[in-house]
Amino acid sequence: MDVQTKELYHSANGDRWYLACDSAAGVFIRHEPNRASGGKISNVEIGTFLSQPGQGPEKRELLRLIGTLVTESSKA
Repeated sequence: MDVQTKELYHSANGDRWYLACDSAAGVFIRHEPNRASGGKISNVEIGTFLSQPGQGPEKRELLRLIGTLVTESSKA
């Protein structure tokens, strides 16, 4: 399974969030916590990720990225 990723955000403590895609699972959010947190990678469906409480920088970056798609398509 070849997963393609685009980093959304990385925190000062080493956590990383990616927009990810593979042929089997489609598009999802991949969270890679730092080693001190256990380092267990988790994949979350985009709707679930966006509906979770809070407005962390990783969520704001995903929404910004989605917004660029609208801006780019309106220029065409």
